[in-house]
Amino acid sequence: MTPTSRSLAELRKRGYVAEVVEKFNSFTKRRNDLFGIGDILAIREGEVLLVQATSGSNTSSRVKKIADSEHIGMIRKAGIAVVVWGWRKGANGRWALREIDCS
Repeated sequence: MTPTSRSLAELRKRGYVAEVVEKFNSFTKRRNDLFGIGDILAIREGEVLLVQATSGSNTSSRVKKIADSEHIGMIRKAGIAVVVWGWRKGANGRWALREIDCS
C-alpha cells in the first residue's frame, strides 16, 4: 500500500469524501501535485483539506516544499487546511501516521 492509499483509507474512516488530485505527466514521466503541494483533496461539512501524503522519512522535505510554495498564501486565504501525512512502520510492525498542520 502506498502513502496515498493509506491516507485515502484514513480520511474516509474519519468521514471525509476524498479524491486523489495528483496527476501523472506522461511526457516528463513525473507526478504533478495539485498547486504543486497536494496529493489528495478531502471534504466534509464545513472543511476542505489538502493532504500531502508521503513516507515518514520524507515528511520534513514536504513541509519545506509547502512553505516555499508560491500558492500557499492564497490556499490559506481560501480557508483550505493543508497537512502533511507521513507514514512509517513502527517497531510493532504497524503503520503509524504523523500529521503536520501546514495551514
